[in-house]
Amino acid sequence: MKNETEIKELVREKYSQIASQSKKQNASSCCGATGCGNVYSIMSDEYAGLAGYNPDADLGLGCGLPTEFAKINTGDTVVDLGSGAGNDAFIARRIVGEQGRVIGIDITEKMIELAQNNAAKLGYENVEFRHGDIDSIPLVSNKADVVVSNCVLNLVPNKHKVFGEIFRILKPGGHFCISDIVIEGELPSKWKEIAELYAGCVSGAIQKSEYLGIIEEAGFTNTTLQKDKTIVIPDEILAEYLSQEEIDEYKKHKVRITSITVYADKPSKDERKCCDPGSGCC
Repeated sequence: MKNETEIKELVREKYSQIASQSKKQNASSCCGATGCGNVYSIMSDEYAGLAGYNPDADLGLGCGLPTEFAKINTGDTVVDLGSGAGNDAFIARRIVGEQGRVIGIDITEKMIELAQNNAAKLGYENVEFRHGDIDSIPLVSNKADVVVSNCVLNLVPNKHKVFGEIFRILKPGGHFCISDIVIEGELPSKWKEIAELYAGCVSGAIQKSEYLGIIEEAGFTNTTLQKDKTIVIPDEILAEYLSQEEIDEYKKHKVRITSITVYADKPSKDERKCCDPGSGCC
């Protein structure tokens, strides 16, 4: 398996290529530049009916609708991690209104450029996009009322750091709502070495129980699964990576790949004093 630096560069490269294509091109070329079958289209949910939806910002890369469950209020500051072309950020902006603010963070410079262009076309002055890693978020502590993210955290090797950063940037009493890919059971070991499947959100996923455990370890409370959707990968896509014998073995073990939307609160008072200066905990 590649190291953290190599994985980040892989993700940056793949999503830079995707940013250069339209949603239609990505779909017709089997999830865009990644060459990973139609995995994205299998995972994605329908956005078109949501207020604030802008088709130019929708590259079809999500696996849920986190803003639907995020309890965003007028005037909130919302941070979107892995903001892509701005899809979820613009929907959040529709909810926070003119008095609120939305900040998108993305590791891919071409995605940032695309999102900024989309925001300019829409005339949004209270939506901004910043380049940066989401395991080292370029924001001060206690900044956000709400953090959202859509099918991105599975791409980050160190998920403990990401949830620690989410905890740090949320205001006391704030919360997050994240859609992501997790698994139950063991994926074929071969998938761990296939770059396209990492960029396609499959082989970067971890066990559902581990994922929820990391959230608890980070200090969050009231963790709630808002949605739990099984992702079924068709045989024709499995055949791109596995022999028939390996496909049979994969099905035999009944591995469940699932899109979850999870909500959790940052306590109003952190009894652990984790973020006190000099604690070394954050």
